[in-house]
Amino acid sequence: MHYFQYRNSELYCEDLPVRAIAEQVGTPLYLYSRATLVRHFDAFDGGFGDVDHLTCFAVKACSNIGILNIFAGMGGGADIVSGGELFRALKAGVAPDRIVYSGVGKTAAEMREALEAGILLFNVESSQELDRLQQVAAELGVQAPVALRVNPDVDPKTHAYISTGLARNKFGIPVDAAFDEYLRARTMANIEIRGVSCHIGSQLTRVEPFLEALRKLKVFVGRLREEGIEIQYLDLGGGVGITYNDEEPPHPHEYARAIREELGGLTCTLILEPGRVIVGNAGILVTEVQYTKVNSGGARKKRFVIVDAAMNDLSRPSLYGAFHEILPVVRSRADNLLVDVVGPICETGDFMARDRMLPAVHQGDLLAIMSSGAYGFTMSSNYNSRPRPAEVLVTGREFSVIRRREQYRDLIRGEQIPGQEQS
Repeated sequence: MHYFQYRNSELYCEDLPVRAIAEQVGTPLYLYSRATLVRHFDAFDGGFGDVDHLTCFAVKACSNIGILNIFAGMGGGADIVSGGELFRALKAGVAPDRIVYSGVGKTAAEMREALEAGILLFNVESSQELDRLQQVAAELGVQAPVALRVNPDVDPKTHAYISTGLARNKFGIPVDAAFDEYLRARTMANIEIRGVSCHIGSQLTRVEPFLEALRKLKVFVGRLREEGIEIQYLDLGGGVGITYNDEEPPHPHEYARAIREELGGLTCTLILEPGRVIVGNAGILVTEVQYTKVNSGGARKKRFVIVDAAMNDLSRPSLYGAFHEILPVVRSRADNLLVDVVGPICETGDFMARDRMLPAVHQGDLLAIMSSGAYGFTMSSNYNSRPRPAEVLVTGREFSVIRRREQYRDLIRGEQIPGQEQS
């Protein structure tokens, strides 16, 4: 459930009309509902209430510190994949001992930053990464807490670009190789083995792939214990999907119940890394119609709705062919038309929707691109030298700008013409 609802034909975010916010802040605009964020975090975390666990929000999904701070205040941790995300999480008030560090390409500098911060766990993804971490930890005179990310070769039945648990994917270490790496890690003076990690993909709509991966991990943990390697943490990653169109993903409680039952007597602290399932439907992208046009020729007329949001603001439709529901901010009784909703960028791939039935709109009308809270702003760019949009958080009848809209001067910050003063 989310708190974007119509009242008298006008779309509200909690108790504020979306139109009123857009009039004050401008468009395009990312708009988040605090009540939805809290509700979703509670629903996910609460499903594991009777199990020793830690819910580490996947920062890559939505990294604004105003939002991370909400989860930190609810006892949540953070799943990070870069030094920048570590910086964000700490600034947002996430406790270092609730931070896990994933990602295939950690640099020595990033490792050093995380070790100095005192994070809970590094999810190590290759033999060379383990060697580098040992070296950096030795230089600092500390032990690095690690889990190896095991690639279980499980098909998550999701988009190929967000599948991460197959043998052909770049993530993790194959099960048999991972066992040898644990034996090797045990001999390293500056490595402390704490856990086993796994993440098979994103936007999963079935429970079975999670359970298949967990079954393999249980066998793997058993093998390690036979070798005298005790495992404190079992990181199951994230990946639970949401409804964008007609998907029917498992409810977080259904997912949690299945995981708890499959765990059996395995005594580890669970680490969970939800992202999209918490923030996806908690945010929308508000955009204004700039023009409508009809191109004739070919088999039929082609209608376009040109808006001020573009693929640099929300890349999922262009990148994945992803579906986002598009709703008028103010409903009308206009007839539906078959249209493409497109942005102003000079790419044919710059679209929010293709061949979509929408009520006829006019210049100045506002549209809400739903389910944009996950991988929306975090994947945005300045392509075509477009300033990135503002981010706004609504709490009841009040809103806060949690990231101001970029200005033109922000586009050239750090750039310099040779011989001139830095911009």
